Amino acid sequence: MPVDNRTYSPPPPIPTGLRGRCPRCGEGHLFKGFLTLRPSCEACGLDYTHFDSADGPAFFVMSIVGLIVVGLALWLEITYEPPIWVHATVALTLSVGLSLILVRPLKGLLVALQFSNRAEEGRFEP
Repeated sequence: MPVDNRTYSPPPPIPTGLRGRCPRCGEGHLFKGFLTLRPSCEACGLDYTHFDSADGPAFFVMSIVGLIVVGLALWLEITYEPPIWVHATVALTLSVGLSLILVRPLKGLLVALQFSNRAEEGRFEP
């Protein structure tokens, strides 16, 4: 795969990352599987191997989904007082569904933000 040495005007990182596109050119795909990054961009040749979002996407997904599910559970209990099985069904369905919907775009977003901010692994200077 040839490496493209052109200079790029980088696309905005938020929409580019949420769409799962290359953070340098905005054209190539970022993912080869559901959450697996490609080795490099098929359009511009940007190497993706040094990008690592670690547990960032999982943290944001848990925070967002937790807030939504707990808020809905409280509203449901105060408004309708349903049996516990209704709470369990709603909470389980929403937790799994929202987690699967949000994790890929958030991982793409964090990778795009790493690229745009030139984030690197922390180092200690002696």
